[in-house]
Amino acid sequence: MTSYVIPAHDIVGLPVAGTADLFPVRRVYCVGRNYAAHAREMGFDPDREPPFFFCKPNDAQAVIAVAPGQVLDLPYPPATANLHYECELVVAIGKGGSNIAVEDAAQHIFGYAVGLDMTRRDLQFKMRDAGRPWEIGKAFDYSAPVGVIQRVAEAGDIGHAAIQLDVDGVTKQSATIAHLIWSVSETIANLSTLFALAPGDLIFSGTPEGVGAVVRGQTLVGKVDGLPGIAVKLV
Repeated sequence: MTSYVIPAHDIVGLPVAGTADLFPVRRVYCVGRNYAAHAREMGFDPDREPPFFFCKPNDAQAVIAVAPGQVLDLPYPPATANLHYECELVVAIGKGGSNIAVEDAAQHIFGYAVGLDMTRRDLQFKMRDAGRPWEIGKAFDYSAPVGVIQRVAEAGDIGHAAIQLDVDGVTKQSATIAHLIWSVSETIANLSTLFALAPGDLIFSGTPEGVGAVVRGQTLVGKVDGLPGIAVKLV
């Protein structure tokens, strides 16, 4: 059997703040409906049911690094008339493991970043209503812009940090990480019962209420206190 080595350009490396290092991305996990108000706006009961997960591709066509001060031109995806933003705290895993206890979960975190879970909402709802997987709504090219990773030691009190998304200077999403239904540590613990986590994994932790559609020409700015921000323009 012929061996195959993944080309280096297909492995995404996210910059680490204050260093020349790159964080090589292994897998990208996302938590669905992890803020109560967002669950309500999507038409669901936000009771504390077990979290559920979906994945995005981890290659350079999906995960796009966005440097501080840069406004990235983000291509508007095909086959949709209802592209939504979802601003999220992204957790970068630095130490792997399975069946991680909640009280030990923080030891597995390398750092944090701001990310956008871009969503073809019309396609997501079409698949959801038909009982089919969400991939075409969530896992398309350029669907996961991510900012610079801030290491844990420099990130401050991330559990109470404010999270915000502005569209053309108007605030659309505003909450704090404390509003997560499942905390970062609880999410890591639960996810690790389903998958063996490893260094390089990213976890999009969920988005607050206020999601909405964007069109070409609009600029999105995502912020989490203590972390480098992220800015993209739909083209």
